[in-house]
Amino acid sequence: VDPLRRLAQLDGVVLDLTRREFDLLAFLAARPGVVVPRKELLAEVWQLSYGDDQTIDVHLSWLRRKLGETAARPRYLHTLRGVGVKLEPPQGEGGPA
Repeated sequence: VDPLRRLAQLDGVVLDLTRREFDLLAFLAARPGVVVPRKELLAEVWQLSYGDDQTIDVHLSWLRRKLGETAARPRYLHTLRGVGVKLEPPQGEGGPA
Protein backbone atom coordinates (compact mmCIF):
# COMPACT_ATOMS: atom_id res chain seq x y z
CA VAL A 1 0.00 0.00 0.00
CA ASP A 2 1.45 3.34 -1.08
CA PRO A 3 -0.55 6.07 0.70
CA LEU A 4 1.28 8.93 -1.05
CA ARG A 5 0.35 7.67 -4.53
CA ARG A 6 -2.95 6.14 -3.23
CA LEU A 7 -1.94 2.87 -4.84
CA ALA A 8 -2.40 -0.67 -3.58
CA GLN A 9 -1.05 -3.78 -5.27
CA LEU A 10 -1.49 -7.49 -4.67
CA ASP A 11 0.95 -9.88 -6.32
CA GLY A 12 2.08 -7.08 -8.65
CA VAL A 13 -1.45 -6.24 -9.79
CA VAL A 14 -2.87 -2.81 -9.00
CA LEU A 15 -6.11 -3.09 -7.03
CA ASP A 16 -9.08 -1.08 -8.30
CA LEU A 17 -10.28 0.35 -4.98
CA THR A 18 -12.80 3.03 -4.14
CA ARG A 19 -11.60 5.94 -2.02
CA ARG A 20 -13.07 4.43 1.16
CA GLU A 21 -11.75 0.93 0.41
CA PHE A 22 -8.27 2.38 -0.07
CA ASP A 23 -8.54 4.44 3.13
CA LEU A 24 -9.62 1.36 5.08
CA LEU A 25 -6.83 -0.80 3.65
CA ALA A 26 -4.19 1.89 4.19
CA PHE A 27 -5.31 2.46 7.79
CA LEU A 28 -5.10 -1.26 8.58
CA ALA A 29 -1.84 -1.70 6.64
CA ALA A 30 -0.23 1.00 8.78
CA ARG A 31 -0.95 -1.23 11.80
CA PRO A 32 -0.07 -4.76 10.63
CA GLY A 33 -1.21 -7.48 13.00
CA VAL A 34 -2.93 -4.99 15.32
CA VAL A 35 -6.62 -5.48 16.03
CA VAL A 36 -8.31 -2.14 15.30
CA PRO A 37 -11.63 -1.64 17.09
CA ARG A 38 -14.65 -0.79 14.95
CA LYS A 39 -15.13 2.52 16.79
CA GLU A 40 -11.59 3.52 15.83
CA LEU A 41 -12.26 2.59 12.18
CA LEU A 42 -15.41 4.74 12.18
CA ALA A 43 -13.54 7.65 13.75
CA GLU A 44 -10.38 7.48 11.65
CA VAL A 45 -11.55 6.17 8.26
CA TRP A 46 -15.10 7.53 8.14
CA GLN A 47 -14.51 10.55 10.41
CA LEU A 48 -17.59 9.61 12.48
CA SER A 49 -17.87 9.49 16.26
CA TYR A 50 -20.65 6.91 15.97
CA GLY A 51 -22.26 4.94 13.21
CA ASP A 52 -23.58 1.67 11.91
CA ASP A 53 -21.30 -1.37 12.03
CA GLN A 54 -22.95 -2.47 8.79
CA THR A 55 -21.07 0.32 7.00
CA ILE A 56 -17.77 -1.28 8.05
CA ASP A 57 -19.02 -4.78 7.17
CA VAL A 58 -20.07 -3.73 3.67
CA HIS A 59 -16.74 -2.05 2.90
CA LEU A 60 -14.80 -4.98 4.38
CA SER A 61 -16.81 -7.34 2.17
CA TRP A 62 -16.01 -5.33 -0.96
CA LEU A 63 -12.35 -5.08 0.01
CA ARG A 64 -12.16 -8.81 0.76
CA ARG A 65 -13.59 -9.60 -2.66
CA LYS A 66 -10.90 -7.47 -4.30
CA LEU A 67 -8.22 -9.19 -2.21
CA GLY A 68 -9.52 -12.60 -3.33
CA GLU A 69 -10.84 -13.75 0.03
CA THR A 70 -14.06 -14.15 1.98
CA ALA A 71 -14.97 -13.64 5.62
CA ALA A 72 -15.24 -17.41 5.97
CA ARG A 73 -11.77 -17.93 4.45
CA PRO A 74 -9.73 -14.82 5.25
CA ARG A 75 -6.19 -14.44 3.94
CA TYR A 76 -5.41 -10.85 4.92
CA LEU A 77 -8.39 -9.27 6.73
CA HIS A 78 -9.23 -11.04 9.97
CA THR A 79 -12.31 -10.08 11.97
CA LEU A 80 -12.32 -10.73 15.69
CA ARG A 81 -16.01 -10.82 16.50
CA GLY A 82 -17.01 -8.13 18.96
CA VAL A 83 -13.49 -6.63 18.94
CA GLY A 84 -12.34 -5.37 15.55
CA VAL A 85 -10.34 -6.10 12.42
CA LYS A 86 -6.67 -6.71 11.69
CA LEU A 87 -4.62 -7.01 8.52
CA GLU A 88 -2.03 -9.77 8.38
CA PRO A 89 -0.12 -11.29 5.49
CA PRO A 90 -0.73 -15.04 5.14
CA GLN A 91 2.02 -17.32 6.32
CA GLY A 92 4.88 -17.24 3.81
CA GLU A 93 3.44 -14.37 1.75
CA GLY A 94 4.10 -10.68 1.65
CA GLY A 95 0.46 -9.55 1.46
CA PRO A 96 -0.85 -6.39 -0.19
CA ALA A 97 1.87 -3.87 -0.97
